[in-house]
Amino acid sequence: MYTHTLIALIVHIIHVTVCTNVKINFREKEKEVLDQILGTGMYDARIRPSGVNGTDGPAIVRVNLFVRSIATISDIKMEYSVQLTFREQWLDERLKFNDFGGRLKYLTLTEANRVWMPDLFFSNEKEGHFHNIIMPNVYIRIFPYGSVLYSIRISLTLSCPMNLKLYPLDRQICSLRMASYGWTTDDLVFLWKEGDPVQVVKNLHLPRFTLEKFLTDYCNSKTNTGEYSCLKVDLIFKREFSYYLIQIYIPCCMLVIVSWVSFWLDQGAVPARVSLGVTTLLTMATQTSGINASLPPVSYTKAIDVWTGVCLTFVFGALLEFALVNYASRSDMHRENMKKQRRQCELEHAASMDATSDLIDTDSNATFAMKPLVRHPGDPMSLEKVRQCEIHMQPARPNCCRSWLSKFPTRSKRIDVISRITFPLVFALFNVIYWSTYLFREEAEES
Repeated sequence: MYTHTLIALIVHIIHVTVCTNVKINFREKEKEVLDQILGTGMYDARIRPSGVNGTDGPAIVRVNLFVRSIATISDIKMEYSVQLTFREQWLDERLKFNDFGGRLKYLTLTEANRVWMPDLFFSNEKEGHFHNIIMPNVYIRIFPYGSVLYSIRISLTLSCPMNLKLYPLDRQICSLRMASYGWTTDDLVFLWKEGDPVQVVKNLHLPRFTLEKFLTDYCNSKTNTGEYSCLKVDLIFKREFSYYLIQIYIPCCMLVIVSWVSFWLDQGAVPARVSLGVTTLLTMATQTSGINASLPPVSYTKAIDVWTGVCLTFVFGALLEFALVNYASRSDMHRENMKKQRRQCELEHAASMDATSDLIDTDSNATFAMKPLVRHPGDPMSLEKVRQCEIHMQPARPNCCRSWLSKFPTRSKRIDVISRITFPLVFALFNVIYWSTYLFREEAEES
């Protein structure tokens, strides 16, 4: 009896030792677990998971995003392209499994059709595609307590309706909307993941915009078929003004200033002034058409339209000013010729009068009695007349503008001199009004 007991003890010790030295292959255990929970007749991917705590309420799906890059933001098409990692997480108690004491942290799948998936779609999507190089960039993780994590990398082109009234001093809000296509809120509800639902890559660089901030919100929609759960994230972009300052505003200012050079040219230099005015006008028109070609046709006036329109008006006004100067110059020449002819006639008339007076007999016996032209000092009538003359003969007050303009004898020269001062002053006043108005509106829109 003692011998049998001793043999049994030795066999047990040997068995325990052998079992301890044998390593368990948990990869094979993963296959066994997957076959167990996803086997035929065990799991139906067509049936949605139950609600919270196994109730019949709606399935809760928590969503989070990682924005990898934003490629382009098109003003003409009013769209933007983004590449992101999209993640969904929900609880499916039918997928619970034994984790072998924490050895199996999660199971990984690459076939999304093996488990139930939320029917999420991007409501403002224009185009989109998955990434399959080198392998499809998608995975599904199933955790021991039945939680499912779905992650995929996608590229999307999304519509972004823009308000360009303040262009290029504007901010644009581009949204990313995600909603359920077929399940109503009675069966499926999307929620943002708690903590940090949207993440953006740190070294995000955009050519003409800066991502100021982003806001998450809900956008549930009601239709005649029911209410559908919806999530949205608003990306707020601020347009980089330095590019437009260098490419548009400074060149337009330079063209306007160049058009003023004609005011300093001689009024007789017709070819130089005409060529300068026409060249600046055509250049400004080309600049305006190039700006409008990069923007969509809208029914309202943009800030850039006001700027280019006023600059074009100033350049055109400089060309019209030369036309006025040319007309005034010809008018001055005609007036000067008329004065010369009048003087010539007066000289001829005076010469004829002198010749006639020589023929009159100076020894005439006729006498003429003339009244004295000067009254005596004591005459009261003379004193009264002197006072009246003093009143009417007071010197007029000097006018600075008239005295300054009197230095320029011709009207054409006066028009040029007035234009040299008027055009820069009006343009400077326009700049003060323009920048104060639109910068104030930009700050008001931001607040």
